[in-house]
Amino acid sequence: MSANASEGPAAARQATTRQLVDDLRVVVRDAEALLRATSGEAGEKMTEARARAEASLKQARERIKVAEEDAVQRSREIVDEAELYVKANPWQSLGLAAGVGLILGLLLGRR
Repeated sequence: MSANASEGPAAARQATTRQLVDDLRVVVRDAEALLRATSGEAGEKMTEARARAEASLKQARERIKVAEEDAVQRSREIVDEAELYVKANPWQSLGLAAGVGLILGLLLGRR
């Protein structure tokens, strides 16, 4: 499901975090491949470049870990809020679920 304006800022933030994590994983994978490919290269500048790249990779991995933990925490909070709402408003929740089911049934029945 895409994050649009009707889903709210939390969903958009979660989608952005997920995209950031995916992008960082691609960068880390590509950088690791580059480091492996240049492992036989010698020279002072190459050694310095490899050291900087390895340090950057370490930081990127840490950022990925923090972003994933943050996304998991936010997801848990959203689930907890939904559970509290359902417990506080069982009839409204049941009515909403029935309405969504009816609409989906009508839409799928048209096919």
